Amino acid sequence: MNPHPSTEAQDRPARLTVGVVGAGRVGPALAAALQLAGHRPVAVSGVSDASVRRAAEMLPGVPLVTPGEVLARADLVLLTVPDDALADLVAGLVETGAVRPGQLLVHTSGRFGTAVLEPATRAGALPLALHPAMTFTGTSVDVQRLAGCPFGVTAPQELRMAAEALVIEMGGEPEWIAESARPLYHAALAIGANYLVTLVAQAMELLQKAGVQAPDRMLGPLLGAALDNALRSGDAALTGPVARGDAGTVAAHVAELRTHAPQALAGYLAMARTTADRALAHGLLKPELAEELLDVLAGPAPDSGTGPGARPGEQGSPDDSEGTDGPEGTEGQQPEAADHPTGEPQATGPKSTGPKSTGPKSTGPKSTGPKSTGPKSTGPKSAAGPTAPDGSGSPADPTAPDDSTSPDDPASPDHGPHGGGS
Repeated sequence: MNPHPSTEAQDRPARLTVGVVGAGRVGPALAAALQLAGHRPVAVSGVSDASVRRAAEMLPGVPLVTPGEVLARADLVLLTVPDDALADLVAGLVETGAVRPGQLLVHTSGRFGTAVLEPATRAGALPLALHPAMTFTGTSVDVQRLAGCPFGVTAPQELRMAAEALVIEMGGEPEWIAESARPLYHAALAIGANYLVTLVAQAMELLQKAGVQAPDRMLGPLLGAALDNALRSGDAALTGPVARGDAGTVAAHVAELRTHAPQALAGYLAMARTTADRALAHGLLKPELAEELLDVLAGPAPDSGTGPGARPGEQGSPDDSEGTDGPEGTEGQQPEAADHPTGEPQATGPKSTGPKSTGPKSTGPKSTGPKSTGPKSTGPKSAAGPTAPDGSGSPADPTAPDDSTSPDDPASPDHGPHGGGS
């Protein structure tokens, strides 16, 4: 899709003037999509060289101005900045008198609903939260990806139709998200999009260590089929040694990772425990096979690193630590990609969150022994650590400094999923 307006769009009268505060990967794409629908971008602000370049490529001829000037010129303002910068930005715009009554203020953060815009709402602005559940590249291809893209929409009831209309004009599909559900919604996108990238990248690294020349080509068909099966069938699509209860195979994996890739061991154990819990809960893993498997997963933590699997007194050097990216980000005075690390929760007691488990063994990643002090189990043990129900993690967006999405910020990978991406 051409990011420039078609002749037909140019012939239609522009209904709204559009401004962008934060010329990252998301803002210019949304403004270009609105331009195709007949609206008129009139101003954009950006900080980094990459932001300036994106604005020039995606919105040619649109002047680069200050955030205050963007609001002075536009009827509809897209606030596409990182999640953590959004509240301060809104407060600053209100304090300087930049917000006008009746002005539409739209943020694209997955994490927040409209409450973060409350200072502007009190000043008379019309608040909308429109989060595209898509990963963005910062190029014109993003406009094409908006076709059929789900948007997490939150708005006051009286503005709901206006919010959904804007999403449809951009080619997206509105999905209503309650204000209170925004953090959970965004966490889901971060798990699905951002952490998928981490898993795939780690799998490719391990295949390279194993001597595979083209790990991407080897993983492509397998991961494509796995994703399709998971989206169609959920937990019923689980396969592999954990779901089968092949404790010997899992033990071999643990031994190899401990030797050749200790930095990957904590993640492997955490995902294996979560997978075992889900397989047990859905009847895929037989209880009689789970006992030995869970003993393997409750074994000693990795010998190095500072992650959740590191034992007390075994902190690694700074070079051992690895950051994790959140879903897409948005423009701000921060690095080009905003990080949102999430740590593996520690086991803090004998209670398990696994299905119908009363087992005694702590299987959290910081276990220092095979058994806890809890009562003896009368049923299959839970694989997950006690503070990680169903293995659900917490993200924190989709978000690089120049966008606020997804899955991406999703999520944010270039939010979100802001985002997210996702």
